[in-house]
Amino acid sequence: MNLAHRVTFINEPQTIAMAKLSRELIAAGHDIISLSLGEPDFTTPEHVKAAAKKAIDENFSYYTPVAGILELREAIAHKLKRDNNLTYSPEQIVVSTGAKHSIMNAIMALVNKNDEVLIPTPYWVSYSEMVKLVEGKPVFINTTVEQQYKITPEQLEAAITPNTKLFMFSSPCNPTGSVYAKEELAALVAIFEKHPHVYILSDEIYEFINFVGAHQSIAQFESIKERVITINGLSKGYAMTGWRLGYMAANTAVAKACEKIQSQFTSATSSITQKAAIAALLGDSKPTAEMVNAFKRRKDLILDAVKHIPNWKCNYPEGAFYLFPDVSWYFGKKANGKTIENATDFCMYLLHHAHVSMVTGEAFGAPHCVRISYATSDENIVAAMHRIQQALEQLQ
Repeated sequence: MNLAHRVTFINEPQTIAMAKLSRELIAAGHDIISLSLGEPDFTTPEHVKAAAKKAIDENFSYYTPVAGILELREAIAHKLKRDNNLTYSPEQIVVSTGAKHSIMNAIMALVNKNDEVLIPTPYWVSYSEMVKLVEGKPVFINTTVEQQYKITPEQLEAAITPNTKLFMFSSPCNPTGSVYAKEELAALVAIFEKHPHVYILSDEIYEFINFVGAHQSIAQFESIKERVITINGLSKGYAMTGWRLGYMAANTAVAKACEKIQSQFTSATSSITQKAAIAALLGDSKPTAEMVNAFKRRKDLILDAVKHIPNWKCNYPEGAFYLFPDVSWYFGKKANGKTIENATDFCMYLLHHAHVSMVTGEAFGAPHCVRISYATSDENIVAAMHRIQQALEQLQ
């Protein structure tokens, strides 16, 4: 097939590949516990579903403005002021088909061929592939479990060059659960102030799943706010993954550029989802608080289980719903005549011998690690960690 060359230099996300393999094993009759999925195992709140049903009954089923209906963009502006003390007008907000879409819009609007994009590792699987799609150059800033997978100002300063166009990160972070405190962001801002040619993309999709207090947005620092693109959405905080709605807030020029790009790709997202989003953003927040409390309990549960598994090096996740241990101690170990050479082998061994699925850290730019999602029941967490412990004890 004579396909475009861009298809050959990007990869399918390994999160999706592992989920696909797990489903195949389940269909074949295996009892698989999935710790690989990056979505809440909760249902969408009732008042949000009611708003969608009302929109359907009222025939709100026609095309909407590309950037989203004004009522929704006003609700997003209200949310940003209420929760983050960020002031944006509706004209500075673009609603898209998921936060991933919003990120891709921003990259397409900002990054030219060979522009450098700084990405701290570990990073969400799609960041680097998105940059490659527009022929930008991903430049990775490596972090370690000892530094809680957060970059230092010195690392940032060393990575910036005249060709740097964009810095992109998430907090709370997928896959590590790390959260940048206000003082840590301030230290990075001091570096960005010296390099006015660098934009900052802040992926805040896990904002509400935060175990250490109020979320901190880097756009709160006025000295760099004009260069910040804040990304958020409904998937994680409101258990609305399948509804597909994300949004960005940015300076007017960037927002209008993203709206222009989106007009040629998807136009607006679902009209029904937009009405549901208004209810989510402005309605009862109790379901979100209950969900976050459940994730906090599960985080404590899985960290307690890790104490019984030797030779894992873990950070302390302060948000999201992931654990990201360094499992490199097990590289070179054998079972049934097969050697575990890397994190991918480690995951495949546990999938086939413990019937527990997780995702290799290679997908996130951290080849010594694996990502474990605790977005599942307490019972599944206990059973899965017991299986993992038993399987690892068989290695020699």
